[in-house]
Amino acid sequence: MGRFFFNTLYMSTVTITAADINKLRQQTGAGMMDCRKALVESNGDFEAAIDYLRKKGQKVAALRGDREAKEGVVIAKTTEDNTTGYIINVSCETDFVSKNAEYVAFAQSIMDAALANKVDSLDQLLEVKIGSETVKDKLDEQVAKIGEKISVSKFEKLDAPYVASYIHGAYRMGVLVGLNKANEEAGKDVAMQIAAMNPIAIDPQSVSEELVERERNIAIEQVKAEGKPAEMAEKIANGKINKFFKENTLMAQPFVKDGNQSVGDFLKSQDAELKVTAFKRVALG
Repeated sequence: MGRFFFNTLYMSTVTITAADINKLRQQTGAGMMDCRKALVESNGDFEAAIDYLRKKGQKVAALRGDREAKEGVVIAKTTEDNTTGYIINVSCETDFVSKNAEYVAFAQSIMDAALANKVDSLDQLLEVKIGSETVKDKLDEQVAKIGEKISVSKFEKLDAPYVASYIHGAYRMGVLVGLNKANEEAGKDVAMQIAAMNPIAIDPQSVSEELVERERNIAIEQVKAEGKPAEMAEKIANGKINKFFKENTLMAQPFVKDGNQSVGDFLKSQDAELKVTAFKRVALG
């Protein structure tokens, strides 16, 4: 039974396999037995399993809104007037292909087509032409030529009075940040902040009530697991929520170039009226 139980756990409503356990283990860094128990207790729901681990005091990888892809090229670029920005991920199967200069140039040509045609969606992008052929046809040509699955797997567009773009590393991450007014230096610095610190929202007010409540429940359970009195749980949980906001919301994060001030303070030092209106971040996994 031991070997059978290791490979597959049968429950009344869901089957948990060794692959499921391994997936949760890779996502969270928790131990195999802990991951298995979390999946059993959560009836196979991965997000609930992650919450279960966190409630038990496990330090697990944070859930992020990053739209990740395995391999490929991520390009971020803005229109000449800096009022619209795009991020595209032209994905492939191996880094051998993604590091090829011709492949990077091909991805750049798709970005240029997006900018020239001011597309609003991935579907529109696939139908615009590069020369005499559509982007979709060009992608099919690359598949036939290279022998790997190639596609525009991610597409993001951002409009704002001023949009800054930033590409991190060898085309492995792209960031767009929208500001309410032009400020090239601040735009670049904030884009680099987003690349480095991966915030989930602009400020605490931008975080969904659902996520805040979820974090609060996890914090309360953590406090209880530490053996603290129940009457102290709410107060301690509020402190944990404030820490969560400081670490995960852009304006509250310590500024990477000067940890003595927050990003919000940095923007005020540049211009009292300067604000971030939105941001996008796409990273290869």
